[in-house]
Amino acid sequence: MGKIWILGSSCRNLLCPFFIGYALICTGVHCFQFGQIPAGDDGGGGRDDGFNSTFTISSFTYAQTRLKPYDWRYIKVNLPPWFSSMSINLESDVDLDLRNIREASTSNLPMICFREGSPPLPDVYNTSLTGLVFDYVSNDSIGGIQGLQIVEQCYPMQKIISLRLTNEQISPGVWYFGLFNGIGPIRTQSKMINRGQSYSFSCNVSVEGCTAPMVTGQFCNQTVNLLTCAEGYVVTDSSSGNKTSDLVAENVVVCRNADDGTCHVDNGPKVFSLNVMGFSEELTITASNIRFNSNSTKNASGIILMSYARHGAMPLDTLHDYSGNISKAPLVIPAPKLGRWYVTVQPVSLPNSGGLRELSTAVCYSLEWQVLQCPVDKAGPNCTWKRYMLQTVLRKNPSAPFESYYLPLSEKVLSDSANFPLEPLLSNSSYGGNNDVAWTFFLVDIPYGAAGGNIHIRLTSDDKISYEMYARYGGFPSLDNWDYFCTNSTSSSNGSMFFKLYDSTEKSIGFYILYPREGIWNFGLRQVNPVGSGYTYQTTMSISVERCPQKCSAHGNCQFLLDTSGLSLYSYCACDRNHGGFDCSVELVSHKGRIWQSISLIASNAAAVLPAYWALRHKAFAEWVLFTSSGISSGLYHACDVGTWCALTFHVLQFMDFWLSFMAVVSTFVYLAAINETSKRTIHTIVAIVTALMAETGPTRSSNIVLVLAIGTLGLIAGWLIELCTHYRSFACSAQFHLNLVDRSAIKEWIRNLVDTLLRRYRWGFVIAGFVALAMAAISWKLENSQTYWIWHSIWHVSIYTSSFLFLCSKAKDPSDRSYVLTRQNSFTGANGEIAAVSLSRG
Repeated sequence: MGKIWILGSSCRNLLCPFFIGYALICTGVHCFQFGQIPAGDDGGGGRDDGFNSTFTISSFTYAQTRLKPYDWRYIKVNLPPWFSSMSINLESDVDLDLRNIREASTSNLPMICFREGSPPLPDVYNTSLTGLVFDYVSNDSIGGIQGLQIVEQCYPMQKIISLRLTNEQISPGVWYFGLFNGIGPIRTQSKMINRGQSYSFSCNVSVEGCTAPMVTGQFCNQTVNLLTCAEGYVVTDSSSGNKTSDLVAENVVVCRNADDGTCHVDNGPKVFSLNVMGFSEELTITASNIRFNSNSTKNASGIILMSYARHGAMPLDTLHDYSGNISKAPLVIPAPKLGRWYVTVQPVSLPNSGGLRELSTAVCYSLEWQVLQCPVDKAGPNCTWKRYMLQTVLRKNPSAPFESYYLPLSEKVLSDSANFPLEPLLSNSSYGGNNDVAWTFFLVDIPYGAAGGNIHIRLTSDDKISYEMYARYGGFPSLDNWDYFCTNSTSSSNGSMFFKLYDSTEKSIGFYILYPREGIWNFGLRQVNPVGSGYTYQTTMSISVERCPQKCSAHGNCQFLLDTSGLSLYSYCACDRNHGGFDCSVELVSHKGRIWQSISLIASNAAAVLPAYWALRHKAFAEWVLFTSSGISSGLYHACDVGTWCALTFHVLQFMDFWLSFMAVVSTFVYLAAINETSKRTIHTIVAIVTALMAETGPTRSSNIVLVLAIGTLGLIAGWLIELCTHYRSFACSAQFHLNLVDRSAIKEWIRNLVDTLLRRYRWGFVIAGFVALAMAAISWKLENSQTYWIWHSIWHVSIYTSSFLFLCSKAKDPSDRSYVLTRQNSFTGANGEIAAVSLSRG
């Protein structure tokens, strides 16, 4: 007997009790792992249905996390085969009106995306927006969608999302939830500034499973019936002739229900399961000996037995992969996928001569499953085509984990590189003697943890390529059943969410499958009019797993991050300032646009000459050094920022730019106060420390402009207070003096003199113009975003330096050049008893 590739449920489920201890490994603030926890225990995972039907497999809480503009996170959840339901409770501070978001730009739209098997990627194409549903996410909207391993479903982010998905709605395996704060090509662009609306979220995910190994359903109340399996062989002729050498032994596994009969007493459905462990050509489900009860020998030919088959999950009459009336003809599933298949059999109607027979009448039948397999190196009808299991060769590159290429395990080809010749491996015969078409299959195993990579397929020939490529996960592809295909440079799956065609011509074809699902992929190469071994040209093929497609098109760097579980690595491209997209192939800024941005951002710093020249002319050397250094450092920073030239590291240049800009604003305010150098140095030292912390911890925050203006105002007020205290230091501090100060007329006179002093000290036309320029700088700072940063920041440069220049010009004359004298109005103790007033006047 050969190797048994197909096992019945009775074989597989013997191992289920040993896997009950399985738990999802997760990370977060709180994470609980359980073994078998009966219902009603402290685990809290069971249901009080009178028996212990469910238990908590895993539960974890994802701590509150803030997503900045164009930021994203992935949450990974593992669902074992015996899971019953998955609950998701997500809270966020997003407040969206679904009635108005259709008109909003998706580049700023917070959303949540779901995908089975690998991370979602909602902005590969504009057509990906077809997966965006402008509605509230619900159990029915997620659970009713099939094929989420090759597509994805996205919804606008909601304040509260509460989902409970059962094993009747989704399949076991790995599921990913992606949370995005804006999508589009700009998401991966390296941004000069990243301002916009942020939002925070927290999430709790729990998974429950069935305690009994042979039950399923969302409440673990549906019994799965066992089948008894036996293996055998069928010898078939693989050619149109009768040569003995063309005979092929096909492996056949036949499974039947126990006691040769199954009865539906209450006309309810019955569920059966089968584990397909290897690639198979066909799965056939047949019902025979159909009768009204177990003791009857009369064949009830009028009974309708509807059969619903589904891979990995409970089939329903509204949600299934295949269906048919097996009382009339067998249900045939071509090229079934690997894994567990569930089949539900449901009697639909029981007619008799008087109408419908009572529902209590037992319907009995014998159920048979037949699985047909070819030898390990054969495939197709009558096992006439070839298949190869490719060997994984890891690349020796520690900076790019999970990168590898694949070579066939065959003596026909010997290759030391990632490319191997194709013609020696091709099938040269066809089914039924029709030599018009032949298939060759290549099996590729994507390792666990590599779902965040990309499969790269490339064909290169010295003549026109006449091959067609079809890809399918977990089963043989065909013309009617595939996940992705590429027949030529104009006909392919290009435009699908996770398929990207590159550099395809008549002599070369190259494409990527983005973020493929972990497991075995089957690539079928279809030849039209095969010519046997007499090839006059050579075609080379390469299959590899790469971290980033096209190596980020030479416009970015490949970055790696872990998902929330810390077990899966996914990659993405961090593009430069001028490109974006998942592969950095989208040019966001043209060459001409880059020149204008460079000129605008660098040349606008020439406005620093205005305050620097004024400070130098008035011998304010400290301010001159500050304004000059600020303009130079800002020009150097933006030259590096736009990719022209970097004099120092980007971080150092950014720090110097923002810090000196903050200092220049504050020092302008401090200069307006007439204080001595000692006091000025003290204020400058304090301000330097505070602004340095601001420039280091969050230089691009929009609130910084308010903080800088507040610090400058405080510096000016502090200077005035110091000046006032200095001028009044010589006054006598007698009790009579303090009494005189509280006299109403004296206060009015003091205020009048103070206002008169301020009016004479500053040129108020320049002050008003300075505040207008400062307001313009604040507005431009607030309006900066990723798309218009270069425009508004250039205006910021001109406005902020112009405002400093105007404020400096508003100072009429340095008060230190004038003398302040105290004059008495009468005397403090005059003979007539009048109260003396004190006034401050200029000498």
